Amino acid sequence: MLRLGLTGGIGAGKSEVSRLLASYGAVLIDSDRIAREVVEPGTPGLTAVAAEFGAEVLTADGALDRPKLGGIVFGDPERLRALNAIVHPLVRARSAELEAAAGPDSIVVHDVPLLVENGMAALYDLVVVVDASPGTQLDRLVRQRGMAESEARRRMAAQATREERRAVADVVIDNDGPLEQLEPQVRAVWLELKERAEAGS
Repeated sequence: MLRLGLTGGIGAGKSEVSRLLASYGAVLIDSDRIAREVVEPGTPGLTAVAAEFGAEVLTADGALDRPKLGGIVFGDPERLRALNAIVHPLVRARSAELEAAAGPDSIVVHDVPLLVENGMAALYDLVVVVDASPGTQLDRLVRQRGMAESEARRRMAAQATREERRAVADVVIDNDGPLEQLEPQVRAVWLELKERAEAGS
């Protein structure tokens, strides 16, 4: 099994790269999706979050009110740490389950937005960083996602710098150009990964 950590700044195109890798046959483990699943109604995760932050972080139908919770933890490192202490172990446990279910010859891609910020590079055989210039990221967030420029800049500033991400990368996928330039790069990386996996390195 080859274990890959995939990361990139907001708006860099990491989701598109993970989608392409999955389409070639990678086993995709999406940390963001798991983080949502572990706090769905009826889960121990949601019970723990409500116990920590109070019933006001729940909607009328008992689901997590993400904007309300975001308003509490964003900008308050202490509260964010409390939330992460609940969610991160659950995400790790679920990720380990999914990885264990993959075959021994699998290439497992862990899509982890905050891989660099959380010091997780050493957990993987390889780290792949999807890279785009800050100007490109900003343009995509404003034009494609409809974000206000101030909000986009704030989100970008809250993440690791481009240099910090590149420093832990074994492979960098340049996604500054149009989508059609991305696919051949990702395919080339996939072929390289298959060779590595087959060589058992």
